[in-house]
Amino acid sequence: MPHDFTHHRPASPALARDDLAHRHPASPALTRDDPMALPLTYPGLLPQGPGVLAGHRFLPLAGHDGDWHVEGSPIDTWLTARGAAPMRARHAVVAVGSNAAPAQLHRKFTRHRVPTVAPLTRVRVRGLAPGVSAHISRYGYIPAAPVAAPGVSELFVSWVDDRQLAALDRTEPNYRRRVLDPGAHPVSFDGPAARLEGAGAVACHVYEGLHGCLADEAGRPMRLAPQRRLIGALLDASAELARVCGGTPEEFVARVRDPRVRDTAQRLLRGGRCVTGPAARAAA
Repeated sequence: MPHDFTHHRPASPALARDDLAHRHPASPALTRDDPMALPLTYPGLLPQGPGVLAGHRFLPLAGHDGDWHVEGSPIDTWLTARGAAPMRARHAVVAVGSNAAPAQLHRKFTRHRVPTVAPLTRVRVRGLAPGVSAHISRYGYIPAAPVAAPGVSELFVSWVDDRQLAALDRTEPNYRRRVLDPGAHPVSFDGPAARLEGAGAVACHVYEGLHGCLADEAGRPMRLAPQRRLIGALLDASAELARVCGGTPEEFVARVRDPRVRDTAQRLLRGGRCVTGPAARAAA
């Protein structure tokens, strides 16, 4: 089964209703509640379907007549009217972590003073899945990194212009951006974006972790899980990590914001778990 990290299933019906409300395109939470501010929500509130980040809004994309439409207009017409680059002038960045969250993208783009208009659509990637990077972010969460995995993962791809891509690069000091090898990791686009794929016009980028990824006792790469579950499991598995970082995910997040505690926690994580190397195979 492919790992589906595009949503986390809450435990109760009430939570499920709240979660769906947050993901509704009209909900301000979708572009407001980012993992940098709310680390235990990592990778963040992700859309239910394709859409366009437009400032503090996330507008749904609809596919018909062989094209994406937003607010009743073809996507390129809509983008051009706002002074934004058309789809063919954009770069496709496959997101295995929070770059699929509109709020995280909004924060990153705003911080670096670049336009906040960017489409997000779904893709299926073979041989790749969201794993767990062997480092801790300064905001307190343990982020994702791509790992080799059998089968197909359903992910989001963000379509960014040149300035947005440069901004993303500056926000990813623990990663290296690579172009996926289409032979090793073929990507299938949903909806009208498939016509770009068919024309051979799309090189798909991914951010490859520089620290490797955490592995289980059998040496298999761990898969990304909701932060509370992930951090809780790591604390339960290491008394020393719990002594340094506290016994709960909330304590962990608060303590690792101290760089000295974070460095110690990272050494404990890497020492207690096998660490695998980069998984994404780059194009020649």
